[in-house]
Amino acid sequence: MDAARAALKEHFGYDGFRPGQETLVGAVLTGRDCLGVMPTGAGKSICYQIPGVVLPGLTLVVSPLVSLMGDQVRALLDAGVRGSYLNSTLTPGQQGTVMRRALTGAYDIMYVAPERLADSRFIEFASQANIPLIAIDEAHCVSQWGQDFRPAYLGIGEFIDALPKRPIVAALTATATEKVREDIVSLLGLRNPATVVTGFDRPNLHFAVEQLPSKRKLARIVAYALNHPQDSGIVYCSTRKDVEKVHETLVESGVQAVRYHAGLSVQERTDSQRAFVLDDASIMVATNAFGMGIDKSNVRYVIHHNMPGSLEAYYQEAGRAGRDGESSECLLLWNDGDIGTCRFFIEQEVENEALAPEERELVRASQRRLLAAMTGYCLTTRCLRGHILDYFGDESATECGNCSNCEGRYQALDVTLQARAVMRCVQELRGRFGKSVVADVLHGSKSQRIFEFGLESSRTYGTLPDDSAARIKEIIEILASEGYLQIGEGRYPLVGLGVRAREAAVPEFSLAMKRPPERITRLKGAEGASAAFGAAGSDAPKKAKAAEGLDPMDAELFERLRALRKRIATEATVPPYVVFSDAALRAMCLARPKDEAQFLDVQGVGQKKLERYGEEFLREINA
Repeated sequence: MDAARAALKEHFGYDGFRPGQETLVGAVLTGRDCLGVMPTGAGKSICYQIPGVVLPGLTLVVSPLVSLMGDQVRALLDAGVRGSYLNSTLTPGQQGTVMRRALTGAYDIMYVAPERLADSRFIEFASQANIPLIAIDEAHCVSQWGQDFRPAYLGIGEFIDALPKRPIVAALTATATEKVREDIVSLLGLRNPATVVTGFDRPNLHFAVEQLPSKRKLARIVAYALNHPQDSGIVYCSTRKDVEKVHETLVESGVQAVRYHAGLSVQERTDSQRAFVLDDASIMVATNAFGMGIDKSNVRYVIHHNMPGSLEAYYQEAGRAGRDGESSECLLLWNDGDIGTCRFFIEQEVENEALAPEERELVRASQRRLLAAMTGYCLTTRCLRGHILDYFGDESATECGNCSNCEGRYQALDVTLQARAVMRCVQELRGRFGKSVVADVLHGSKSQRIFEFGLESSRTYGTLPDDSAARIKEIIEILASEGYLQIGEGRYPLVGLGVRAREAAVPEFSLAMKRPPERITRLKGAEGASAAFGAAGSDAPKKAKAAEGLDPMDAELFERLRALRKRIATEATVPPYVVFSDAALRAMCLARPKDEAQFLDVQGVGQKKLERYGEEFLREINA
């Protein structure tokens, strides 16, 4: 491990490994397969990059997103690691040159997409190359139970088995339930893998959930962006239409925003990504087509304009904030319409020809269960962080004091009586109807369908005349998320009693639903949006979040170092984080090194970066 630690300091500037990294690196270096499940920002890439430097031969990294490979390789080259990639952005001639050079030992690490492993030309190349390690990034993509299933991942195991000499195999992912982990081991053919599942907690992330009408969501997002002009953020939307709407509104408000979705041309998507990664645009508005494995460490906030379809997807997307360990925000805006949109996507999803019909239905059933868990997160009144950690089986879950629920940014409304009425109505209707009909019966609706089915004569008809149908449907969702009710499958899901239905009949049963604090409810437009983010109505733009907590002199130096980093990055046409991360700049401000030896002691500064940038940064620090 001495060689691994020396490489870690020389190339990446770190004095030691983070939790989980040393175990995985050690396993690989002793020839053992491994599975690493580590949250975004925990440094999964180090687990194959360090072995890639230390082991003789070419380490192959299977990565799902072609658009990121260029930046990943540029970051390696800047750290003094001989990196390369093979993907469709290269011409056939360029691809041939890369493979010929790889066979001469010109590279330590090569990134490829999973589809590349089925290419006959690449298979011939791989059979001749010395490949000691194959690292599979975003390994959850192999599982049909994961949120990002990709059929091409199913061919990885076969590719590995066909190689003349089987390499070590390292599978890495940020979010994987027990079922997904079992699939990864089985489908990739891992042999007695060393398994590391680090805690899923990201203490530097602040979580918040707010239920808002669609029209209010835009005001929240615009106000936050205007209030944090120095920070980089991602806004996720569930549809291309919403991406266009949010992007247009931000640009009209004077925000430097770009957009990314599958309806744009390849060039448009590439230009947007480059502008965001290079810090030429402060906000990326995107569908979930953007971001898996994105190598940008200084994202300070992730806002979801819509609720995703699973907690796995949400935690992975939200986890793109604060990868450098600095304090960052994760806000989820949602309403009942988002649940309907997710259900529509599940039922209308394009048929996957790689799966048999019965397997496709199993996938849909799994997606419905994932959606129920996501809905539960939005509705819960307990600690949001604890809710997430419980879901992933992390036993460290406690009240965090660093989420909107723990901070009391909602009012708990007792709806026990309404919940009991809902349970009685569902029992009386015997699971024959969906949410809308149940709500209409309880509210006492005089709609045609109520009379068509003779439901006006139900004992529970009109039991809740003062509660809107929307509120009743929300109570149904809460009861379902807690297991008291069960919402069925298919295009018209029926509501029946759940496994915990009997518990709702005991005297101790109670239920609460979240409501925004009275102040936020009263405020309109941008002022309300600012208050929702803890701005207390203040309209003054804030300094960069990474500079928070620094004294005025250090904060001023931080901004000067950011400007220097941006100039160097622009001249080299690389993303600013490739030069130094925000965390490294912050450490420089606190340490104020006087010479090269002290500069090398700063966390995040290695020998290669000292040689490249030390003189200019030392001059600025000591100006």
